[in-house]
Amino acid sequence: MNAGSRRFCLLPPFRLPTYTLANPVRAEIEIRKSRFLALALPVADRDAAMAALQALRAEHPTATHVCWALLAGGASGMSDDGEPSGTAGRPILEVLRHHDLDGVLAAVVRYYGGVKLGAGGLVRAYTDAIAAALKTAERVERIAYGTLTVSVDYADEPRVRRWLDYDAQPGCTLADTAYGALATLVLRMPATQLDAARDALRDATHGRAQFPEAEGEDHG
Repeated sequence: MNAGSRRFCLLPPFRLPTYTLANPVRAEIEIRKSRFLALALPVADRDAAMAALQALRAEHPTATHVCWALLAGGASGMSDDGEPSGTAGRPILEVLRHHDLDGVLAAVVRYYGGVKLGAGGLVRAYTDAIAAALKTAERVERIAYGTLTVSVDYADEPRVRRWLDYDAQPGCTLADTAYGALATLVLRMPATQLDAARDALRDATHGRAQFPEAEGEDHG
């Protein structure tokens, strides 16, 4: 290799941690007679977020706007709910991103006070409202989970259960069982433990364990 050449190696992708909220948080600010009521809460998925929004609208039936943003992987979204485009949902979303949040719905209820704020004023108002709510929020790391399906002879099932009860890493639980020609157990665990669990179960059953399905990943 000559002096001018370079050698590169491919590194595994590095994933920065993401966080969700331990509990819902609220705040209220008033700007030029308009009230902005902010709420941020952890949600499991988009359906849960939409249900929470429906409940929020029912709680504030006379509100002028209920603007929101959701960060939940591929189910993310936002809405200006009648405010000028880009002045409400987008600023709320950017605050969530600034806090490295995922699995979180943030909404701001506005009661119009009769004084127009202009586009810049609206952006600041919605940003400040949700930022005020998150100021006291407790974040918890959001861990990716996966499932591992293992099929074994009935004679080996106690070995799998013994591993699960005594040797498995924290966070590994039995999610489902099925019985046919083989005993099939579905285990749920942090995704980082899947490979080690597969190897450990092969060892525990002297190589007889089978893994018929690919793992599915979710978050907890």
